[in-house]
Amino acid sequence: MSETNKHIESTQKWLKQVVIDLGLCPFANLPFINNQIRYIVCEAEESEAQLTAFWNEVETLKNSDASIIATTLIIFPNQLDDFHAYLEFIDLAETLLEDQEELENYQLASFHPDYQFAGTEADDVSNYTNRSPYPIVHILRAKELETAIATHPDTAKIPARNIALMEEMGLEKILALFTK
Repeated sequence: MSETNKHIESTQKWLKQVVIDLGLCPFANLPFINNQIRYIVCEAEESEAQLTAFWNEVETLKNSDASIIATTLIIFPNQLDDFHAYLEFIDLAETLLEDQEELENYQLASFHPDYQFAGTEADDVSNYTNRSPYPIVHILRAKELETAIATHPDTAKIPARNIALMEEMGLEKILALFTK
């Protein structure tokens, strides 16, 4: 199995076992089972090349039907390991969306192996709601996200529900789900 396939399979396993099966995102299952998620592995080491890869994926979404490609996950398996460098990349990507007047059309969700919410300790289980096997940038189509939110009974309760679930499960059970 190639390294690229290994990274994609690890990401798909995490998406299924953690995000979907635990219900962390009630909107993830449909595009997953319909095979509408595009997975891209970015091996670029320089931030400019990473941003180019990001923008190429925005362009791919712009030029594709949402029923074919609903969303894209860009996987950075060997880069952006430092969480703060990753957050800087997310800021650059959002600035690029804004500069290209695409911020109203696309939104980003961020996942990282060391994800840490402000005001939490690094080992706080609540951080695992956004932890992933690799640094990942999730590009979402804003229109489809708005539609999904409109059909959900109460999206405002999702974060609190997810944190409560992580606390109930405990760190040991959570870590068992994060094997690559």
